[in-house]
Amino acid sequence: MNLANHAKAGTGPRALQAAPAPRAALALQAAPAGGWVRRAGLGMGLLGLLVFVSGCGHMPWHRKPPPPPQPVNELTITSGEGAAPASVLQYWKRNTLVVDLQGLSGTGSVVMKPREGTTWPVRVAFRVMPGQFGILTVRGEQRMLIPITAQGSKPVDLELSPYVYTTKTPQLEVKWEPATVAQ
Repeated sequence: MNLANHAKAGTGPRALQAAPAPRAALALQAAPAGGWVRRAGLGMGLLGLLVFVSGCGHMPWHRKPPPPPQPVNELTITSGEGAAPASVLQYWKRNTLVVDLQGLSGTGSVVMKPREGTTWPVRVAFRVMPGQFGILTVRGEQRMLIPITAQGSKPVDLELSPYVYTTKTPQLEVKWEPATVAQ
């Protein structure tokens, strides 16, 4: 058999290289970008856009801000003169009672006691603005000096050590004063 006959019969070395692919193999190849491919791509794009837009309701910028904390009256707070300072508020932050001292300035003191028939909260913290005072002194079973930094623009919660007061502590004396300037 000569080379011409091998080519017609589909045998020989050149037949493997130039043999046409069967129809089933052509069906698996990518079709040119035609009508149904474009429509399918457009449909998938629209579906993706719909999923993205419907998920925007769950994005962080769609959440309402948390409501402000509700003031409570867990402790009896009196000033050094015996009057209740109107600018000292109390809030719960989880299981910590936060005593807000942001309305105070200069030098002063308050006395805190649990309300009649109640005990001290598990945790007590003081909310102050950086630079508002120089130092905060708390005296109960032990004395605690809390220096307050001057850097920052947001309120800071200063939690008391658990050793400053116990359930039997009758009162806490809180004193604030400006920072002393070293000379």
